[in-house]
Amino acid sequence: MVQSCPDASPMKWHRAHTTWFFETFLLCPFLPDYKPFREEFRWLFNSCYNSLGEEIPDKQLRSSFSRPPLNEITAFRRHVDEAMERLLAREIHDDVGRRIVLGINHEQQHQELMLTDIKHAFFSNPLRPAYDVTPIICEAVAGPASELKWHRFREGVSELGYEIDPANCLDFCFDNETPRHRVYLEAFTIANRAVTCREYLEFISENPYSRPECWLSEGWDTVRKQKWRAPLYWESDDSGGTGWRIFTLRGWRPLSALLDTPVCHVSFFEADAFARWKGRRLPTEAEWEFAANGNPIQGNLLENRRLHPAVASADGLDQLFGDCWEWTASPYTGYPGYRPLPGVLGEYNGKFMSSQMILRGGSCVTPASHLRATYRNFFPPATRWQFAGIRLAA
Repeated sequence: MVQSCPDASPMKWHRAHTTWFFETFLLCPFLPDYKPFREEFRWLFNSCYNSLGEEIPDKQLRSSFSRPPLNEITAFRRHVDEAMERLLAREIHDDVGRRIVLGINHEQQHQELMLTDIKHAFFSNPLRPAYDVTPIICEAVAGPASELKWHRFREGVSELGYEIDPANCLDFCFDNETPRHRVYLEAFTIANRAVTCREYLEFISENPYSRPECWLSEGWDTVRKQKWRAPLYWESDDSGGTGWRIFTLRGWRPLSALLDTPVCHVSFFEADAFARWKGRRLPTEAEWEFAANGNPIQGNLLENRRLHPAVASADGLDQLFGDCWEWTASPYTGYPGYRPLPGVLGEYNGKFMSSQMILRGGSCVTPASHLRATYRNFFPPATRWQFAGIRLAA
């Protein structure tokens, strides 16, 4: 039932909501003999689909519901799983197939969110418990990080976005990744790796969190209101900042052991302030995708079970996938010619194209099968509970 911030949700709710998705968008419309588990679940586990009726008016109230208990959520899941098996035994039409694949990808999103939410909940607990105490093999001994280098790309026209195969219902991307379109890019350079904790600590030594000239206007207002002094999960003793430590899913770690790992849990405002302090900028999402095209989906992802960003050591462009989602300079809007999915599912992405910034690349808690170079994540610019970091461009 724990929900430590408005961005997060209780674990019980994550399980119920992903189950609700399959019941609402697949079983009710496409399995004639299906009977909903409980009618109340239709609104109780709705998240943002206003076309389906009212949802809980205050998201934070999710943590106050002691009922239904976990065993009933488990029974709901079992009920839906059994019905999905009956549906999968039938002839699957394209619309049904696409919805099934969407539901699987939706569940992967929530599996990632569960880990970010657990981390925030455990950090908010005065006992600061660890999620996983299993020792990490070669956790940070591979450092130091590779030297910061710059990859140059020439100006020209590029095609961006996902070109889905309409004849293959298993070919998947989210609707906000379409349509494929042409973009003219000026010549640019992009860093070979993410910004490290060591580099961000140098930024902190310049006392930027007390200097309004370092920040966008809304960023400075947020810094003052939230009393930020460092990335989320960083904590120092009273000796002038020499005793920094970082809270991870494996508990507290001294910053000295993680200096060459990517800095994470920073907001867009912090990423932008750091980039300008370095005399650089954040890449646009078009630049990021152009640089990432053709690179394999590999890196420090969920399958590695490190559960924290790792040291960059590869040649070439490294850490494009995994470690941290990377803030871009691009606002979340629709591509030229964008059309949301028809019907209620059109609310999945399109309605959020306001006051959000794009992130690219995935994190250390993202499954590899969930990612593509075209994948567009998005959050409000003050968001810090997500594994979000920085890559520089110019």
